[in-house]
Amino acid sequence: MEPIVIPDPSLVLLVGAAGSGKSTLAARLFAADEILSSDALRAVVAGDEADQSVTRVAFGILHRTLDRRLRERRLTVIDATNALAAHRGPLLRRARAVDVPVIALVLDLPATDVHAQNAGRARVVDRSVIDRHLASIRLAVDGGELDREGYDSIVVVRSPADAAVLELDRRPALP
Repeated sequence: MEPIVIPDPSLVLLVGAAGSGKSTLAARLFAADEILSSDALRAVVAGDEADQSVTRVAFGILHRTLDRRLRERRLTVIDATNALAAHRGPLLRRARAVDVPVIALVLDLPATDVHAQNAGRARVVDRSVIDRHLASIRLAVDGGELDREGYDSIVVVRSPADAAVLELDRRPALP
C-alpha cells in the first residue's frame, strides 16, 4: 500500500466500527498529543471509557479542543467511530471554517475481522453495536456519503494486514 499523504495541518477523521483498530492505528501513525479520543475523554469525565452516559459531555470537550487546535493550525486526529454523517458533519464544518484540509481514514474491514479483533480486546463491545457501525460504514463508503461530504482525501483500508503496514507521508499544507 502506498503511503497516504497527510497535509500538516489537517483534520484526520478516523471512521470505523468499534473494535476495527482505530486507536491502534492512530497510536502507531500519530503522536499522542495529536489524537483526540472519544473513549479517552469518556474516561476523563466518568472514569470509564465505556460509560456512554457521558458521551455528550465528552464530545463537547472534544469539539472545544478541536476548535482550539484548528485555530492554532495543529494536525488533529479524531479517534471515534464517526460512522454516521451526522457525527462527521460538525467536525468537517469546523475544519472548513478555518480552511484546514480534512482526510477521512476509513477502516472498512470485513465483519469477521472486526468481530475477531473485538473479542480479543479488554473491553468487548456488544456484537449488535458493531453490526450497526458496520452497516453505517457500508452506507458511508458504498452509498457515497463520504464522497458527497467533501473531504480533501478519503483513504479506505480494507484489511487488518493493510492497516498494519499503512504509512504516512506528512507534507506541509498549502497556504
